[in-house]
This record gives sequence, C-alpha cells and structure tokens, in this order.
Amino acid sequence: MSEHTLSAAPTHSVWDRSLAPRLRIESGDEVQIECVDASGGQVRPGMTVAEYLSIDRTRIHALTGPIWVEGAEPGDALQIDVLSTRHSGWGWSSVIEGLGFLKDRFREPYLFHWTLDGEHTASLAPAVVPVRPFLGVMGVARAEDGSFRTRPPGPFGGNLDVRELCAGSTLYLPVYNAGALFSCGDGHAAQGDGEVCINGIECPLDATLRFRLHKNQPLAGPIIEASTKAAPDATADAWIVVETGTDLAAAARAATSRMVDLLVSRWGFREIHAYILCSVAMHLRLSQVVNEPVHTVSAAISKQILPVRELFAIP
Repeated sequence: MSEHTLSAAPTHSVWDRSLAPRLRIESGDEVQIECVDASGGQVRPGMTVAEYLSIDRTRIHALTGPIWVEGAEPGDALQIDVLSTRHSGWGWSSVIEGLGFLKDRFREPYLFHWTLDGEHTASLAPAVVPVRPFLGVMGVARAEDGSFRTRPPGPFGGNLDVRELCAGSTLYLPVYNAGALFSCGDGHAAQGDGEVCINGIECPLDATLRFRLHKNQPLAGPIIEASTKAAPDATADAWIVVETGTDLAAAARAATSRMVDLLVSRWGFREIHAYILCSVAMHLRLSQVVNEPVHTVSAAISKQILPVRELFAIP
C-alpha cells in the first residue's frame, strides 16, 4: 500500500473519459485529496448575493481527478473507503430562482454563510446542526464518449448527494473504462435527505480515500456500506443501494429490486423472502430531489439484522 496526495487544481467540471489522469495508483493505495467547494472556489465568506449571482456556473462541482487505478477494466468493481474528511470551518447554502424542490415558492435569490465549529454549527439559530462532512460527488468516468456535465448522477456514481457517505463508510462503483478514472468533489458539511433548496452546507473538503479493485465483479450501480457515524437514524450502519432516474417511482422500484438481488446473492435469501424482508425492514428514501429531471433514491437495510458479510473478498 502506498500513500499519495492530490491537490485540487486543476479541477474539472465534466465527466469525460478522454481526460488525462492526474494520478496513477495501485489497488490498496490511499489518497489524501483536496477538494474546493462546489463553486470551484468562487464563493467566499462574506460574499454578497449579488456577487454570488455573477459566478461562472460552468465551474460548478469543480472535481479533483481523474485518478487512474492500475488494472481496472470494464466489468470490475471499485471500492472506495472514506477514511476521513476535513472541513475548513466555513460553508454556504443558497437559493437560486428556478432551482430547488420548492422553486415556485422560493424565487428570491439568497446566500447564507455558515461557521462550522468542529462537529456542529449554530449559525442558523436557534437550530444546532450536526456537521457530518461527506463528498456529494464521487464517481468514475462514464462509458460513453463525450463531455457530460456533472449535475445528473447515474450508475457510474457522480452527483449522488447521499449523506451517509461520511467518514467510515464505503462506496462500491462499477468500472466502465480502463483505469476507472475516479473523480470527486462537492463537499458538504451537512445535508438533509432531498437537499431540497439545491444545496447542503457547501464547503471545501479534504478527504482521505482508500481504493480497492475487485476483478470481474460487475455492478448494476452504486452500493454503500454506511458507517455508524453516518446519522443518528436507521440508515446508519446499513447496506444502501442507490438508484437514479427521471421517473421517481421507477427509480424506487429499481432500488428495491436491486436490494432484493443483493440479499439473494450475498446472504442466500430466496427471492420471495428477500422481498418480504424489504417490506418489513427496508428504508426507502429520497437522497436528492433537486437535480431535475433526475432524482436519487436510496434503499437501506440495517446491518444489525443481517449476518456480518463482506460485499467482496479483500483482494
């Protein structure tokens, strides 16, 4: 195992498998990754809403990468262990006309600045919000040729905005290209399910990630093994299947179906028994509803009700 560091600059704000890798690593290596905030470093503490409205939105998501994982090929699975995350003490949230889950109600642009005090923020009094930093975007290069904006997530990962991906959690992604070409960014100090106003607490975020490659282990889409630190609710310490799509009901059905498949393939349930278990123990929730027309649905089952199991054998 080797340890590497990767600075944020130069960032990129598209998925494009022709992008040259900025770092080459071996399976098992750890990388300390610097990520600027979702604005690409354009937002700063004290910025006015007028200044915010003038930022270059083609730089949104400003990802660090790509990282080439030696030996990765289409049909493999990439395991990303989130070892640690570190915020910089400040963040921001905004309202933009025409965006957000309640865009017809909240039309006036607004910019809110947060001060992050360790594991909490009291900036929005009288609320005290727990700080659980995670990367909103983690993904591999898409299978298609071309340059694609980062807002819509997909089977490759990307802009998942799943709040359970904090330190201690693990993300599994399918590989579509040689080297996998992993990139990440869009740090959030905190986020509710849905991310309804269009932002979590956006912030610069440094993360230490460990990468493991699993050969010939095709995945239909992202799977998360959530940490006990993820949240004080039923989706902490859980197996989570993530689906995205333009039809919310179809995405929820796909997530449920993939959870049935996971229970059958990894725990040996009969299909009908896996289906019944989902009905009595699975938490089906909206991770994000604002990247229209694509929404993200998470299906979670607590690890407390299942035998301990590795998703893949450690290579």
